[in-house]
Amino acid sequence: MFGLADVNSFYASCEALFRPDLRGKPVVVLSNNDGCVIARSAGAKMLGIKMGAPWFQIKTQDYPERVHVFSSNYALYHSMSQRVMTALEEMTPKVEQYSIDEMFLDLTGIDGCENLEHFGRRLRAHVLATTGLTVGVGMGPSKTLAKSAQWASKEWKQFRGVLALTPGNPKRTETLLLNQPVEEIWGVGRRIGKRLNLMGIENALQLARAHPALIRKNFGVVLERTVRELNGESCIPLEELPPAKQQIVSSRSFGERITTKVAMQEALCQYATRAAEKLRKERQFCRHVGVFIRTSPHAKDEVFYGNSAGEKLSRPTQDTRDVIEVAMRSLDRIWLEGRRYMTAGIMLDDFTPHGVSQLNLFDDDQPKKNSAQLMKVLDGINQSGLGNLWFARQGVNNEWNMKRELLSPAWTTNWKDIPLAKVY
Repeated sequence: MFGLADVNSFYASCEALFRPDLRGKPVVVLSNNDGCVIARSAGAKMLGIKMGAPWFQIKTQDYPERVHVFSSNYALYHSMSQRVMTALEEMTPKVEQYSIDEMFLDLTGIDGCENLEHFGRRLRAHVLATTGLTVGVGMGPSKTLAKSAQWASKEWKQFRGVLALTPGNPKRTETLLLNQPVEEIWGVGRRIGKRLNLMGIENALQLARAHPALIRKNFGVVLERTVRELNGESCIPLEELPPAKQQIVSSRSFGERITTKVAMQEALCQYATRAAEKLRKERQFCRHVGVFIRTSPHAKDEVFYGNSAGEKLSRPTQDTRDVIEVAMRSLDRIWLEGRRYMTAGIMLDDFTPHGVSQLNLFDDDQPKKNSAQLMKVLDGINQSGLGNLWFARQGVNNEWNMKRELLSPAWTTNWKDIPLAKVY
């Protein structure tokens, strides 16, 4: 048996966690640069606020109740995610983190000791007591059925956040699948859902009863696997160790359009630094570095421009300085003056687990001395919370940095933002 634990309205719940005055109130979280809604509390949903709604439209609306709006606080969300995952691992050691707020659980053998839904409620209580956040729990003989059960536990309040689909109760599974729209199935989505609708398949039960060979012929092996999973056949194993990344991209839209090459160099230097940190965290070396820059395709009276460039490295590296050097050379080849750039980014790929390569006899591009030791010190200081080191080319006062005018405190990661409790 598999379980799936998912935090309810994760981003919005994190914002309300340290603000008791916001419990039950409409809360929304905005995307980068305070663009549009990416998370809503139950109260915000009741007001009719849609996912993806632009902030400039919401703030002009007259709602019957005040809507509390926040910029994305990634430091807070990451910290709370780690706490939730730790709490789940304390109850079910064999797990697979699927996203920032979801984790698959291996429930093998638990049904022989205790009722699965009773265990699910204990799991919810443990996470709530440990983190203050509420999770929904779905359980089933396959990952896809566990995901469907978790979807149903949120849709229908009578389950109180926990639902188990067991082989011993096929009627419950059929009823759930009959009421689950096909586009809500894990791995289907709107695009494939529309194609299935044209074939007369509108709910999960109809897809489960479709012939696997027909589905494979028209959609491929991935959707065939979904059909088998809906019938209780486990085809997707639990991955305790996440697969190695094939690419790392560091990119952000700018808070203010970039018009000078110096500002673009500062931005790419920051992104290169972040990408190299992620590379070292993955314990990988890259053999290719790429850069891309783009203007806005929607800007009036402006011609869109987007371009990319990169270099194949003679030797694999995880040194930030190497990435920055390639990024600066690549930018020289694609930079155009007189444009207002909206976004840029760094791409690292062609990974290898070691930094050894066969050099040409006449190649004078030797590895930088003490590179590994320097990067270890750099990461150690920056991740300790005791200080921060950066490359001079990153600049100091960057007006193009991401806009987060409604940012909440970093309650769990910054000493200055730790909440104070007043006793009267």
